[in-house]
Amino acid sequence: MQKVITDDLDALLDILPPHIRQPLCQQEDLHDLLEVVLDLGRPPEARFPQREVTLAPQEVSEADIDYVVSRIGSFGDDNRAGIERTLHRISAIRNRKGRIVGLTCRVGRAVFGTIKVIEDLVESGKSVMLLGRPGVGKTTMLREVARVLADDLKKRVIIVDTSNEIAGDGDIPHPAIGHARRMQVPTPTLQHAVMIEAVENHMPEVIVIDEIGTELEAQAARTIAERGVQLVGTAHGNTLENLMMNPTLADLVGGIQSVTLGDEEARRRGTQKSILERVSPPTFDIVVEIQERDRVAIHPDVAEAVDAILRGHPPATEIRWLDEKGEVRVEKPAAPAKKAKEEGLVQGDKHRLYLFGVNRSRLEQTAREMSLSLDIVDNLKEADLFITSKNYYRRKPQKVRDAEAMNLPIYVLKSNTPPQIRQMLHNIYPMVATERRSSFEHALAEAEAAVERVRGGEESVELSPQSAYIRRLQHLIAERNALSSQSTGKDPNRRVRIYKPEAKA
Repeated sequence: MQKVITDDLDALLDILPPHIRQPLCQQEDLHDLLEVVLDLGRPPEARFPQREVTLAPQEVSEADIDYVVSRIGSFGDDNRAGIERTLHRISAIRNRKGRIVGLTCRVGRAVFGTIKVIEDLVESGKSVMLLGRPGVGKTTMLREVARVLADDLKKRVIIVDTSNEIAGDGDIPHPAIGHARRMQVPTPTLQHAVMIEAVENHMPEVIVIDEIGTELEAQAARTIAERGVQLVGTAHGNTLENLMMNPTLADLVGGIQSVTLGDEEARRRGTQKSILERVSPPTFDIVVEIQERDRVAIHPDVAEAVDAILRGHPPATEIRWLDEKGEVRVEKPAAPAKKAKEEGLVQGDKHRLYLFGVNRSRLEQTAREMSLSLDIVDNLKEADLFITSKNYYRRKPQKVRDAEAMNLPIYVLKSNTPPQIRQMLHNIYPMVATERRSSFEHALAEAEAAVERVRGGEESVELSPQSAYIRRLQHLIAERNALSSQSTGKDPNRRVRIYKPEAKA
């Protein structure tokens, strides 16, 4: 089903010394060539998917190394070079004095159809992270993603091409990226700066990034996502669990923190006192683990998957692959059993509440003030949340023991006072309209005031910490007023700074 557009193999063969090129051209499976390895003092080798071939009996000399180096582009700080208007990559190994003593000449190919298994995810507008071992096809897939989004969906796509691997060497990008635009990076340490520059200067709808590997790049990715730009990228790691346990990149999937619970709460949850929890919303909405070139494992909701893993539950992973006819096959995860929910953090808009030792009339009055409609049941078997007071819970009467035996989530109310009841309802219904409207109004007013202060002469103004969604609104206000902005700090104290365009420092 996959169709190779071009591998420009002749261009790679032309840079090799004749005594190495000739035996290589005689290989029957030349079209499957992966790379040619030239190490000083060793025979040259060609590597294919299932075998390795020694190309000549004589050892590679300094003259052979120089022959290749003189016919390719210059090496960057990452010791990678290329051949202009091709996707081939030549990587150097140097001795202590900086002299090149080894070369890996890797074949670059542009392939149609590599994203068929995830095309719907890419076209959804959500940010997608691709993971997988080296050589499994992540960069090839990114290249096809850029072309499909730019040509088929007519989106403004910017590729941040750190090592010129996605769009090839030279100033003119390879046609495999279609109408996507490419920004080159002077040195890998500046990738994060070019990512931000792409957003501020070129108004992209999509940014494509290969190999997010540093904390600065992870922070830049979060800032980009908060501005409403779709991200499609790769990162170091084979699985979602790898990313979660990488302290440098964990922020891409929400970050992990250690939380110490009180004795009562730990006993209620049935866990140790120290547990791991997700810090913030993930930068990437979807994670795709590339297992083989035509087989992937998908985490369609990264936040839900991370939370499940931290609680010791298997995440709801969807498996997709291409069959012999090139058709996409999907294996959906089995519907998970009803999970025990955390205190007050019950999902959904409507919950069946069973009250025990709680003032019902006071609860209903507070709910009306918050524009909430409660569903209070009298039968314990119909409830999905048991609410009781601290005094009742400590005494452990039969009703509390029955709820625990049924694995029913229990919310322990400290007291029957209106403030405590209001706080409980905020916890159970975190997206209450009145609360959301108040937060939005305050955040927008604060950003508007900051804009006026900067226009009035202040160099920059730092806003109060907000959620990722509200920070995105604040970035839009700054952009609308021709001012710059960036997110700084880590959740829950991550905030937006608004400043004059010339006052970045």
